[in-house]
Amino acid sequence: MADLKKGARITGTDRSKLASEVRKQYEKGRSIRELADSHGRSYGFIHRLLSENEVTLRGRGGATRGKKK
Repeated sequence: MADLKKGARITGTDRSKLASEVRKQYEKGRSIRELADSHGRSYGFIHRLLSENEVTLRGRGGATRGKKK
């Protein structure tokens, strides 16, 4: 994949290639934040890229509130 400058607009085949790469990594378990950091892009950009490509996003992690026993 071509070296993309941070903040540069990504369109066409470069965007499709990046979307495919990001999708594969996300489906293997990497988080959106990890992907954003490793690709030098924002959280919002990666989230939008995944959403545009109809990737089913995982729920938020962290502690959840369960019923008290």
